[in-house]
Amino acid sequence: MTQPPPHLPPAEPANPPAPSGLATRLSPKVLLIDPVRMLPSLLVPLVGLLFVGGFSARSYAWAAFGVGATVVFAVIRWATFSYQILGDRLEIKRSLISRSVRTIPLERIRGVDVSTPPMHRLLGLAVLKIDTGASGGDEEEGELDGVTLHEAERLKSVLLRRARAAHPEQVSVPAGPSERPLFKVPRAWLLYGPLSGAYLLTPFALAGGAIGLAFQWGDNLGFGRDAAWTVGEWLWDHPFVLMAFALALVLAMPVAGGVMYAVFNWDFTLKSRDGYLVAERGLINRRSVSLESRRVRGYEIVDGLAERWAGVVRAWAIVTGLGDSQTRGQLLPDVPRAVAVHVTGEAVGPYRADLRRHPPVARNRRLFRAVVPWLVVAGAAGVAAVLTASPLWWILAVLAVLLAGVGVPIGLDRYRSLGHGYDGVRLAVRSGSLRRSQAVVERRAVVGWRLRQTWFQRRAGVYTLTAGVGAGKGGYSAIDVSQEQATAFPAEVTPDWLAPFLNPPTP
Repeated sequence: MTQPPPHLPPAEPANPPAPSGLATRLSPKVLLIDPVRMLPSLLVPLVGLLFVGGFSARSYAWAAFGVGATVVFAVIRWATFSYQILGDRLEIKRSLISRSVRTIPLERIRGVDVSTPPMHRLLGLAVLKIDTGASGGDEEEGELDGVTLHEAERLKSVLLRRARAAHPEQVSVPAGPSERPLFKVPRAWLLYGPLSGAYLLTPFALAGGAIGLAFQWGDNLGFGRDAAWTVGEWLWDHPFVLMAFALALVLAMPVAGGVMYAVFNWDFTLKSRDGYLVAERGLINRRSVSLESRRVRGYEIVDGLAERWAGVVRAWAIVTGLGDSQTRGQLLPDVPRAVAVHVTGEAVGPYRADLRRHPPVARNRRLFRAVVPWLVVAGAAGVAAVLTASPLWWILAVLAVLLAGVGVPIGLDRYRSLGHGYDGVRLAVRSGSLRRSQAVVERRAVVGWRLRQTWFQRRAGVYTLTAGVGAGKGGYSAIDVSQEQATAFPAEVTPDWLAPFLNPPTP
C-alpha cells in the first residue's frame, strides 16, 4: 500500500463534522416581558394581600417584595438558560434549580415555527419553536422564547439546512430561486371568515369566559360570588332580557367571528423556500411555519355547508411526524375552490382524476339515518299527544316531521359527497356533509389497507375501506363502497401487494 509523503497533511474526510457553536443566551430584552407575563398569575395573590392587609404600608411593602422577587426570578432564569448547536445536535440547557440538558438531533427536526406576539414585536423579539414530530407535546420540542428577529431567522435557516443535509440521499435541490411565492390571500377574501363555523362561536366563548372570571375572581375583586349568583337569578326571572342577551350574541357572531378570523389569517402567504413549504399569517401575533416538503404526503380540502354554498374551501397538508397538524399544517384559509385546487396542486401535487360514485345502497343508508330517527320521534310524540292531550307533544311531533323533511336533502348531499379515485400517482377519498373532507394522498404514503363492516353494513352489502397512511390522521376511509370496489381499489393502487392473493400460483 502506497503511503502519502510525510510532508503532506492527512486527507480530510469527505464530510467533515460541523463546527461547534458557542453557547448563547436569549436577548436581555426578554426581561422586560417575563414580569409582565407573570402578572396575571400574581394579580389575585397581590390583590388579596392588599385587602387582607387593609391597604397598609406593610401590605404595600409585601406586594412590592413579591413584584421584586418576580423580577429577580426572571433574571436568574434568563442567566441560567442557554442554547448552542454542537455538530449534529442542538442543546438547550437550564440550570435554575437542577441542571437539565435537552438534546435535539438535527436529523429529527421536522419544522421550525417562528412567531412574534405583540410585546415581542415591540421589542424586536420572536419565539422560535422546533418541531421534532415526536408526539406533538411541548415536552418533546425545543422552544427559544426571546431571541432577536435576526437570530430567529438565522437559527431557522441553520437548523433547517442542517436537518436537510442529514439526509442528502432524499433531498433534491430544485433549480431556480431558493424562495418562490406560491400564493398570498387577498385581504378582501377575509370576508369569508364568518363562513368558518369555529370562529362564529367567539361571542359565546367570550361570554363564558367572563362568567367564569366572575365566579373565580369575584371574591377577590370585591363583589363576591353571591352577587354573580344574584345577577344570574335575576336574568332567569326575566326571560325577555335573557333572550335579548342571547339574540345579541347571535347577531354578534358574524362580526366577532370575522374579526377573529382576520386577526389569525391576516396576510396569509404560502411560499416554497429551500425545500420547505412556509406559511406566514397573523396580525397581532405574526407566525411563520415551515413544513419539510419531502415529508408532505398529500393534502386535505375541507368545507362546511355555508362554505360550500359560497364555493370556498380550506386546505391542510398531510405531513409525517407533525405535531398540532390542525394549526401548523394549514396551507390555505377560506379561498375559492378553484384557487385551492391550483395552489395545492402546485405546492404538493395535483390530483388528475374524477371521483367514483358509491353504490345506490349508500344513498339509501344516508337517507334512512337522516329521516327515519325523526319519524320515530314524531310517531312517539304523536302517541304521547293522543294519550295526554298535551299540546306540547303535538308541537314536538310537528318539529320532528319538519326535521325529517330537512333530512332528505341532507341525506342526498351526504351521498353526493361520497367518492374515491386514483390517478396513477395519488389516491383521493371524500366524505361528509356538515364538514366535507377530501383527502389526496400519494400512493407511496400508503402502508396498508383495512376493510371493515358493521352489522348494518353487512346487511346492506357495503364496506368501509381505509387506506393506512403514515402521516396526518393515520388513515383515510372510503365509506360504504361495494364489494367489487373494496377489492378493486386496493388492487389498483397497490397491485404488488394483492397479486399473490388475486392470482395464486398454480400447483
